[in-house]
Amino acid sequence: QVQLVESGGGLVQAGGSLRLSCAASGSIFMIDVMGWYRQAPGKQRELVATITSGGSTHYADSVKGRFTISRDGAKNTVYLQMNSLKPEDTAVYYCHALLRASWRTTWSDYWGQGTQVTVSS
Repeated sequence: QVQLVESGGGLVQAGGSLRLSCAASGSIFMIDVMGWYRQAPGKQRELVATITSGGSTHYADSVKGRFTISRDGAKNTVYLQMNSLKPEDTAVYYCHALLRASWRTTWSDYWGQGTQVTVSS
């Protein structure tokens, strides 16, 4: 069983910062891409940022220059440092990983349970 557990969400004022963490645990053979997505009320889930096993990153235009994604391969953990937060960043943030649970299995998508980020104006 693979689990992705997020932490670090909360309530912050506009202009503030938060750091999200997501740790993958369980039967893990190899992880390729890890990332963060978010879903605001009444909206579709959208990509925030991703990072590959090689360290290549990709950001949504709306967060470029404000958010930084990083990864600790030894700990199977991905982080999202969020600075200069805006009310429109309010959403449930979900961790994602593309991984193989064993050498016998193919690549599969795994999701965390989500963590709420609320930015007040």
